[in-house]
Amino acid sequence: MAAAGFGAFVNMWCTQPILSVLAVSLHASLAAINNTVTAPLFATALIAPFSGALSDRFGRKIFISGAAFLLIIPTLLAATAGNVTILTDCRFIQGLLLPFIFTVTIAYIAGELPGPAATRLAGTYMSGTILGGFSGRIVSGFVTEFFGWRAAFFAVGLLSLGAALLVLVLLPREKKFRPVADWGQSLRSFPDHLSNPKLLANYLIGFGVLFSLVGLFTFLSFRLAGAPYHLGPAALGSIFAVYLGGVAISPVAGRLAVNRGRRVVMAGCFLLVITGLALTLLPNLPWMLLGLLLACCGIFAQQTIATGYTGLAARAAKSTAAGLYVTAYYIGGSCGGILPTPIWHSYGWPGCAAIIAIVQLVMLTTALMLYRRRI
Repeated sequence: MAAAGFGAFVNMWCTQPILSVLAVSLHASLAAINNTVTAPLFATALIAPFSGALSDRFGRKIFISGAAFLLIIPTLLAATAGNVTILTDCRFIQGLLLPFIFTVTIAYIAGELPGPAATRLAGTYMSGTILGGFSGRIVSGFVTEFFGWRAAFFAVGLLSLGAALLVLVLLPREKKFRPVADWGQSLRSFPDHLSNPKLLANYLIGFGVLFSLVGLFTFLSFRLAGAPYHLGPAALGSIFAVYLGGVAISPVAGRLAVNRGRRVVMAGCFLLVITGLALTLLPNLPWMLLGLLLACCGIFAQQTIATGYTGLAARAAKSTAAGLYVTAYYIGGSCGGILPTPIWHSYGWPGCAAIIAIVQLVMLTTALMLYRRRI
């Protein structure tokens, strides 16, 4: 589970710390280069529900391991891109493959294990995704600093290969899976999922999770790249070391959700994120990094809870339900990178932090109403 999450997310965010370098090398505007971040998000949101429907028909491991290996191809092709259009296309193809890893993995967890065990394993899976997101950013930042951005994509490709091999060898074939009779039946489950108030509320929380995370790192990175900090690619990649706090807290959040209840954990997450946002407003780099750490821990714990709840709240066709969750999640991420932009131009980072705080408040209110009963 951890290797599957790592392999997906080591690719997802690898261009984030090297955007300025890519813009100069490929003679592209920052707006065009930003598409290398949003393209895989958009592709993921587009394909996620259908990846779930396919796995409901044909099985889980075949898609998880197959997509993990296929993902290596566009990653290596990105290293040879001669212009920003080709690079963006490679990133879009990556996004088309990614849901076949993490959407199907969510359904695998929900289908193979009972509620408490599924929640705990979701924490392990989340640790892998967080470590992958951290590794993709820090590896691309440091390799770009010393060897160039093309070498960075080759390095990410090697990490992806290692993760794919681990998934192929270590992940057991599903035992409790029962295929849906036809693919159309999975697609016809969409109205059922979209009329399930528990799933809809959980989708809203998933939207807020990635909105918060993308908004936090995108616009705070802009702040740290400017005066008076002027951080370069390696340094910006290094700040993602705070992701490691999420690696530690995700399994803990899963266990606490089982023992103490999801509402209690979500309330604690909200306090962590708000405290972290407040610390990032201080004009002191160590305090800002501490704020990032606290906010990351809170957001990743929220993701653990929402991910584990998705399969439990679905009445049937769990992969399709997970696919819709992933769609909501990545639409949230896309909005988190776009909607705060005018706020950034007018009010800077404090305005962006306020928008994230409002989203967090909506998430907390939703969670307190949604997680009244334990599943």
